[in-house]
Amino acid sequence: MEKQKEQTKKEKIWSITKEFLVYAAIIVTCVFLVPNYVMAKNVVSGESMENTLHDKEQILTEMISYRFGEPKRFDIIVFYHFFDNKNTDKSDKDAYEFYVKRIIGLPGENVRIEGDTIYINGEPLEEHYGKDSISDSGRAEEEITLGEDEYFVLGDNREVSIDSRSSSVGNVKRDWILGKVCARVYPFNKIGSVK
Repeated sequence: MEKQKEQTKKEKIWSITKEFLVYAAIIVTCVFLVPNYVMAKNVVSGESMENTLHDKEQILTEMISYRFGEPKRFDIIVFYHFFDNKNTDKSDKDAYEFYVKRIIGLPGENVRIEGDTIYINGEPLEEHYGKDSISDSGRAEEEITLGEDEYFVLGDNREVSIDSRSSSVGNVKRDWILGKVCARVYPFNKIGSVK
């Protein structure tokens, strides 16, 4: 009888230990792995992506698909905008801020903007994401050739967006892309996927 009680006690302790380990694994996954490798929550700052995204809206950025595939034209991405391109250390939180923009030009392409028209490799690009016409071509007034790891990005609100047209942003390197915006989570009346 004594042995049976001791066996039952050991089984209870083992059961509690297993349950604790499962919960600990879930907590570690949620706290460390999900935000660093799977999904990140970002907050939109400013009007550069209107009418698609608005100031102070909270978005989810998924970081998995670009580990297995390449970013595509018109994807909305979150990327590291480094204040000084000589310091691109992602672990130095004072060296960057996150920007949200739409991919327009892909690696190896030539991009030029003339008036309201965006040209990719000399051909006009069919797109209807811009809130307003483009009045400032910036550095894209002259043809820009993207490197094999570079993307040209624009904000949807072309009149106020600081994007690849500006030398302060320039071409976005593949390594600087955090991930693809997949959903809006706040405000609650706008929860849903982002296209």
